[in-house]
Amino acid sequence: MRRMEFKMERENLVKEGDEVTITEGILPSSYYYTINPAVAMSGNFSFRDRLKSDHGVVKEIMHNEKGYYVVVEFDEENANMEV
Repeated sequence: MRRMEFKMERENLVKEGDEVTITEGILPSSYYYTINPAVAMSGNFSFRDRLKSDHGVVKEIMHNEKGYYVVVEFDEENANMEV
């Protein structure tokens, strides 16, 4: 299983256990991912860390002084990264 963290600007847009759909965005030298419909956005990933799945399950929602973060679990091997 692979876990990925997404930044969410407002609370209660998704909840733990929700299945979410992911869209891939392309930058000149990296990729980023968005939980649809524009709920939360990931950081940037290199080609070798590219996500293969287009859906996942919300496993955790965290809140700290920087905002809300959603941890989504995907049914694929973990890339060279940590959450």
